[in-house]
Amino acid sequence: MFTSSSPTAINLPDKKYQDYQSGCNYSFKIPTYAAVWNDSSEHTNACWKNVVFPSLNGRIHLSYYTVNSPKELIALMENARKLAFKHTVKATAINEGIIYYPEKRVYGIYYTIEGNTASAVQFYLTDSSKNYLRAALYFNEQPRIDSIKPVLNFIKKDIDVFIKTFQWKR
Repeated sequence: MFTSSSPTAINLPDKKYQDYQSGCNYSFKIPTYAAVWNDSSEHTNACWKNVVFPSLNGRIHLSYYTVNSPKELIALMENARKLAFKHTVKATAINEGIIYYPEKRVYGIYYTIEGNTASAVQFYLTDSSKNYLRAALYFNEQPRIDSIKPVLNFIKKDIDVFIKTFQWKR
């Protein structure tokens, strides 16, 4: 996808979204050009998913946890911060943004990781008591920001829709 003789050869699909019901304790909207697959990695659970963008050669990995105590929630949030800041070696900047939708009980932190890093976007969402979801965007390409920037910016808009439409099942 990114290895073209012409830098303008990337054909980005039209933005259209559909509801996704996870069968777990959360739902959100995904683009029609994406699919959700169960994560088949070792040490996962049924609520770990990958939002896959086949035509864009990328995926958003989702890790869901049921939270049993405030201490466990704090540990999960700290782990998300550590995972984002592991990219410090290659990152030119790491910016944090607050995710705050109290009417839906959706709170979190959004990490924008600048530079030639394996993951340019990571975030977590929680209801601050029982549910926690961490997400990280990856491309199946060498992390060369100049090459992936158009697609990265395109998918960031999908991530915004994901976050704004995200809901915990009550």
